[in-house]
Formats: sequence, structure tokens, C-alpha cells
Amino acid sequence: GAKRAGGRVKLGVNIDHIATLRQQRKDGFPEPVYAALIAQEHGAGSIVAHLREDRRHIQDRDIRLLKQILNIPLAMEMAATEEMERIALEVHPARVCLVPEKRQELTTEGGLDVIAHRTSLKKMIQRLSAKKIEVSLFIDPDNDQIRCAKSLGADTVELHTGAYAMAEGPVQAQELAKLLKASELAGKLKLQLHAGHGLNYRNVQPVARLPGMQELNIGFSIIARAVFVGLAAAVQEMKESMLCAG
Repeated sequence: GAKRAGGRVKLGVNIDHIATLRQQRKDGFPEPVYAALIAQEHGAGSIVAHLREDRRHIQDRDIRLLKQILNIPLAMEMAATEEMERIALEVHPARVCLVPEKRQELTTEGGLDVIAHRTSLKKMIQRLSAKKIEVSLFIDPDNDQIRCAKSLGADTVELHTGAYAMAEGPVQAQELAKLLKASELAGKLKLQLHAGHGLNYRNVQPVARLPGMQELNIGFSIIARAVFVGLAAAVQEMKESMLCAG
């Protein structure tokens, strides 16, 4: 049972950190689009890229090229701003994942507060959905946030797994229980279910086994592993980690 259940979960490979490395020198390499093709070839179910307002890693040309060349879905992570909406409508990725964004943060620190931003989000979700772009909301595993995501017309919730990934021992078990409750609610509400943030080879498997889980979005741990084993092997190893007993 569990092995087969894990096998249905897709791996979305986030290539932001390849772009981070490239931006250090601005010499044009390593090429994130090439990384995306390798990931696609070795089992990625989608490619995830976050076009940040400050353009600190992924650039506009990356998003456009990815959309042109990939055979698997492109998921564009973005802040809920007018500029990003305009780019998404022009590029037309398979999915847009709306995430919170603060310029000073190293990485996304928590889920989007969809309740606080529901009025503007509802309009944006309607405009993206009208153009047949799937909309995912990156939220904490909180019942009220999940219900709100459903009421705004989102197709998908991506559960923020950061607290789980950072925790150890009994606290990690508590965080996993929160993710389990959130997964069950998403299922009841007929929302597509994704998860991501801080997932690595050691902690991924319990999240892959959550009921109804469809896709895990993972970046940093795969790219870090790729330094030692190469990207093809790193992607394949993550697919295996999602399946194997911990």
C-alpha cells in the first residue's frame, strides 16, 4: 500500500538555486533551463521557479524559456502583484503558485495569509482561472486558511512544510499531525493537494504518504545534493526517498 501510494506523488523540482548560483557571477552559467531539462528527463513531474520581485535568482527570460521548452508543467511561484499577474498572463504557465514575499527574507518564511488578502486574491484568482491557469495558494496547514482558499476559487493548496522540516522529535510529530489534518480537510473540500518547503531526503517520506498528497515541491536539498552526485542522480534519489521506508 504505502509504497504504491508514494509512487503516485509527483516531484516538482524547484530550480531557483541554480539561478542563485548563476547570478553570483552573471556569466550566464550554470543555466537553470538546462537544469530543468535534466530534471524532466530523470523523473520530475513539474518544474517550479519563483520569479521574485527583486529578481534575485530566476529572471524573466528563464520563465519564458522554460514555458517554451518543457514538456512537463511549469509552476511559476510569484507574489500576488500586478506586475507578476501581467507576466503570468503573458507567459501562461500551467500553474501559478501565489506565495508571500518580503524582500529581506532569505526564503519564504511562512504561508500566505489568504484570509487577510482575500479581496484582492479573489479577483486575481478569477483573472488567472479565466485564462485556464491553475492557481495554487501556498499556505500554512491551518483549517481556516484552507477553507478560505477554497472559497476564493483556488484549484490547489500547497501546504507549507517548513515548521515540520525544522522540528525534531515529538515537535516534528505534532507538526506532521497538523499536516495530516490539513490534508484531510483539503481532500474533503476537493482541493488538489501539494506540499513543500524545507523537505529533504531524510524528512520527505512521511509527507509523501499524507492522504491525497499529489505533488511535493523541492528545491534546495536536491540542488545541494547535486553538487556531490550530479543533478540527474539527485532527482532520482529524491524520487526514491519519497517511496522508501525512512
